Amino acid sequence: MPDTGSDIAAHGLIGDLRSAAMVAEDGAIDWFCPGRFDAPSAFAAILDRDKGGSWTIRPDDTVRRTQQFYLPDTAILATRFLTDAGVVEVHDFMPISQAHDPDHRQRIVRRVQVVRGTATVRTRVAVRPDYARAEAEVATVDGGLMITGDSTRLGLSATTDLEVDGNDVVSTFRLELGDTALFVLEVLAPEDELQPCVTDDTRTLFDTTSDFWRAWIHRSTYRGRWREPVNRSAITLKLLTHEPSGAIVAAATTSLPEEIGGERNWDYRYVWIRDAAFSLYALLALGFTDEAAAFMRWLSERLGEDADGGLGPLRVMYDIDGTPPVEEIELDHLSGYRDSRPVRVGNAAADQLQLDIYGEIIDSVYLFDKHGTGISHDAWADVQRVVDWVAENWDRADAGMWEIRGDVREHTTSRLMCWVALERAVRIARKRGLPGDLVTWSRVRDEIYERIHADSWNGEAFTQTVGGSALDAGVLLMPLVKFGSPVDPRFLSTLEAIEERLVTDSLVLRYDSDESPDGVAGDEGTFTLCSFWYVEALTRSGRLRDAEVAFEKMQTYANHVGLYAEQIGATGEQLGNFPQAFTHLSMISAAINLDRALG
Repeated sequence: MPDTGSDIAAHGLIGDLRSAAMVAEDGAIDWFCPGRFDAPSAFAAILDRDKGGSWTIRPDDTVRRTQQFYLPDTAILATRFLTDAGVVEVHDFMPISQAHDPDHRQRIVRRVQVVRGTATVRTRVAVRPDYARAEAEVATVDGGLMITGDSTRLGLSATTDLEVDGNDVVSTFRLELGDTALFVLEVLAPEDELQPCVTDDTRTLFDTTSDFWRAWIHRSTYRGRWREPVNRSAITLKLLTHEPSGAIVAAATTSLPEEIGGERNWDYRYVWIRDAAFSLYALLALGFTDEAAAFMRWLSERLGEDADGGLGPLRVMYDIDGTPPVEEIELDHLSGYRDSRPVRVGNAAADQLQLDIYGEIIDSVYLFDKHGTGISHDAWADVQRVVDWVAENWDRADAGMWEIRGDVREHTTSRLMCWVALERAVRIARKRGLPGDLVTWSRVRDEIYERIHADSWNGEAFTQTVGGSALDAGVLLMPLVKFGSPVDPRFLSTLEAIEERLVTDSLVLRYDSDESPDGVAGDEGTFTLCSFWYVEALTRSGRLRDAEVAFEKMQTYANHVGLYAEQIGATGEQLGNFPQAFTHLSMISAAINLDRALG
């Protein structure tokens, strides 16, 4: 029987800069990986409603309507249940006392209160450790309950009575107007003891967490027309940041499908090098220099490594520790979101050659050198080594920026970003007077430029591959990365061709998978990242009214709390992993550049 759980978009996100939890509009936490983003899940009902595990809170009375919103300028999520007898409001958050807190404890706090009338409320905590491959054991301890299984160790305490129901914990309680019930689920190390839930302590956690988020977002320098969605995107990007390492994961989830019932389901809980330049640009453009510096340190460590093995000095993606993901496996015991199988853990794309990543990471170095503190001697030595490799390998066939799982090809966007790597390296060296093989770098840079114009131009548009005919929305990056003028006739002709074949009412396909098969069965939705690239292309080419309308249309596809998944389906549904950092980064960039153009 098809799963009928919450829509992908029917969620808000809470987090503590180490992991994150998805909270559905019906009050269920149906995704949470304790400890860190890529750890095995404790709640995964979004991937299997029956087996995955969740934490539900809901009034006993018939719920007429639910509402969900973030408390202003914070990552504290409020879910409201409107019944005939009253209104119940649940505040969900993961406490953060201060930045880089050495004594940080990972907790999910759920504060339940009645703001009108009365209510009987039920909650069930159904922990299913290790992606529901292990069984939870519940034991009574001083101050609450201990829930264990596999490597999971969680402590649950509350201001109401808790009961054990098999492998679950349940509670039913009645609240009058003004009453509050508190629940705290804490991730515990083997040596930790449960600390009972105390009302005053929880109030302090709420206040300090609210203060943290308000102080952080008020550092933003953005004062443009779209302040609310830009701020929400910035907070979302912050939620996807692993503060101890500085890494930014692509999304908080795995295996949310690009096509309902299809197999395009991937694990996005990793750090993509491709996101680097956009992350740095967005953080620096908004004035978040500390976060940019932390991410740059993480990226610099990857530059200092030498992965190779035929794939060059860098890998496409890493975990938050800087290690390539483990082997991709399929969790056959989980039904998948609305029967979209398989559910995958790990990502085999880590073993692909994707040449465009070199342009993104060198562009990151360039941006930080320009707007940050400048590049160090050791970092520049690593850059030279990487750029020398690019100069020798730029014309290889690869899987491309969209990570096709079919035959490798000579992708235009891969050559474009190799041009970026060489161009930025030359620019840094000349500006700083740094050593490097500028003669070779400049010669190869110019050769790539000429080859793109000669081999990837078909008389109408720049194509997806050398000598091909299929189009690719990735070439919209050309003016964004300064490859050419946004009003160059060739780019304007390409933009027109993309509008005719890949754009539908501001929504943009990455490519036509029928014309250009990617090795995976099924179809996908429009790619929201590309839709915001389209807005930027319109902006830079001077079509400001079209850009404004397209941008405003894209705002209507955000969910009820301003979040975006990876893709948007034909009827406006959000598809793919959620929320996706790259989408929010591109939205910030589009807003900033459109604001600047409008004056």
